[in-house]
Amino acid sequence: MSLPYRRLVVKIGSNVLTRADGLPDLARMTHLVEQIVALKAQARQVIVVSSGAVAAGRSLISLPNPADAVRSRQLLAAVGQVKLLSTYADLLAHHGLLCAQVLVTKEDFRDRQHYLNMRNCFQELLQQQVIPIVNENDVISVTELMFTDNDELASLIAAQLDADALIILTNVDGIFTGDPRQPGAELIREIAPADTGFEQFITAQRLQFGRGGMLTKCHMAHKVARLGISVHIANGTAPDILPRVLAETVPHTWFRPSKTASGRKKWLAHAQAAAKATVRVNAGARAALTAPGRATSLLPVGVLSIEGQFQKGDIVQLADEAGQPLGLGMAEYGAEKARERLGRQHERPLVHYDYLFLHPEILS
Repeated sequence: MSLPYRRLVVKIGSNVLTRADGLPDLARMTHLVEQIVALKAQARQVIVVSSGAVAAGRSLISLPNPADAVRSRQLLAAVGQVKLLSTYADLLAHHGLLCAQVLVTKEDFRDRQHYLNMRNCFQELLQQQVIPIVNENDVISVTELMFTDNDELASLIAAQLDADALIILTNVDGIFTGDPRQPGAELIREIAPADTGFEQFITAQRLQFGRGGMLTKCHMAHKVARLGISVHIANGTAPDILPRVLAETVPHTWFRPSKTASGRKKWLAHAQAAAKATVRVNAGARAALTAPGRATSLLPVGVLSIEGQFQKGDIVQLADEAGQPLGLGMAEYGAEKARERLGRQHERPLVHYDYLFLHPEILS
């Protein structure tokens, strides 16, 4: 019996889509598209987050060596993205399906209205049976504008669209208790939302192609699972990997989901870079906010200080007296009013519970 996921985000890594020489692997891409088509035939919605633009660019143009790394990446991505998408489009067209290109940057997730506009676009594409092919806009995403990698982007998309599951395809079977190339390393089959300590087994070394590694995959997977989305990390080079993951017949790592968070909280969970200021709270407020089973807003009486400026609707970071980050929230009014009400009782919440996200490790 197959897992009953209706909406899936499938992230396909560079190490899955490239051959040993770093050029695109058309045979594997064809096989993955066939699997996606089969999922669509089961009335599932599929959003694809695909790496591979730079690799596709390398197959079309040769660059002098040495060359400027940032400009080279921009050039290869700009040229390669056309080929990557046209390949997806041609492969899907053989099955009577359309795809759409969605290129994004971190900026698209920082503003709530941009975030909602993008979500509405995805919803319409899915309603019209179009398969979104998502990638970072590497042409303009440099330095601070870049996602950590496409694992982070896939996590954001999964949270944004309230996906039932995120499947991250890489070139190993999942999370191991050590370097999977070394004898004795064992596959971790299941990780619960409250599990900790497993990161000690994971190497920070990135994979051969692409920007990310297993450590960032693990961080993102754990975060998304705690938002109520099931996450599977599996070997995308294995045959029929998608149906086998859903049928639970292939060894891989499953991050079990916790209870579902609201859409607003899913947005806030990934809004660290958008924080305009820091609000420090006292010990009483920290205890109230983190008390299990309670829905508590942040009141001015619990605020010690405000560092920085913000307006109504801006994202602020919450920290305790020692400066330890507690979470993120959306301000109900600006910094000027907040400072006037500092420490006062019987005032409107500075951050309402519905717009408050606390870091899971604080609640553990």
